Amino acid sequence: MELERHIRTIPDFPRQGILFRDITPLLGEPAAFRAALDGLTERARAAAPGAVVGIESRGFLFGAPIADRLGLPFVPIRKEGKLPAARLTVEYALEYGESRLDIHQDALAPGTAAFIVDDVLATGGTALAAAKLVELLGARVAGMGFLIELEGLGGRERLAAYRVDALIRFAEA
Repeated sequence: MELERHIRTIPDFPRQGILFRDITPLLGEPAAFRAALDGLTERARAAAPGAVVGIESRGFLFGAPIADRLGLPFVPIRKEGKLPAARLTVEYALEYGESRLDIHQDALAPGTAAFIVDDVLATGGTALAAAKLVELLGARVAGMGFLIELEGLGGRERLAAYRVDALIRFAEA
């Protein structure tokens, strides 16, 4: 299935000069969503993880079903202040400013292989922060899977230490 056909491009959103890649049409088409989950599940299976980690919020849409399909635990990485139990926090740079991500301190046992899932790989900052959280727990990153990669923004290069898979690639300047 040509998943690209189910991604809507919206120019100048959220600001002038940005091409926003909207995944909601794919989510609204059951066959396309299933094909995306199939593709990401195969990439996760090849990495032989012991857990699937999803980055808030759209990473949850893909990560939880992948974990279910593989019979593995699902671990959420959330925006700061959203997890109720003891947690670890990593600060990371955004295009304009900084943000923080949290993971529960007991989310992954040391040595666990984790497959990190998110919807889009752009500059790689969020995925790198997620990888740091996994590693702070003593677990290891077995790989990362993304629905979309925005090539040319440096994300894959920034994540060169990790196995990175993407189902769809768009050339971005």
